Amino acid sequence: MFQAYFRGLCDGPIAPRLRRFVAVGTIAAGVQLVLLWTFVDKAGLNYLFGAFVAIEITISFQYVLNNAWTFRGSRNDGRREFFTGLFKTNVVRGTAIPIQLGILFALVNWGDMLYLLGNAVAIAISGLYRYVLDSRWTWG
Repeated sequence: MFQAYFRGLCDGPIAPRLRRFVAVGTIAAGVQLVLLWTFVDKAGLNYLFGAFVAIEITISFQYVLNNAWTFRGSRNDGRREFFTGLFKTNVVRGTAIPIQLGILFALVNWGDMLYLLGNAVAIAISGLYRYVLDSRWTWG
């Protein structure tokens, strides 16, 4: 059952869109990690607060890229649709923030993981959640 599901993700009809979503997410994760490093190591912020701010900044960045490329077939065109989609993705990704920060906290405080590596892992884990909700609600 799981093999068929994962095979469908790799070879099925949603595979190209999932690959684009992952590509956009990878770029945004890089931006988020650079922002997080800047906030923590250069500005002296707490790593959880720095992660929160970095996440918020990259939400809009990801929405623009995903709307233009990943979900171009169901793109939110027009001013009203664009801002409605931006609101929806903020709700989706806003609900993912506690998941990501919780994982980050656990990895850093209980797993002795470096905060940047912990954030990268947390991004990857919460990514499936974001994909499912964004693809079904924001662009569904």
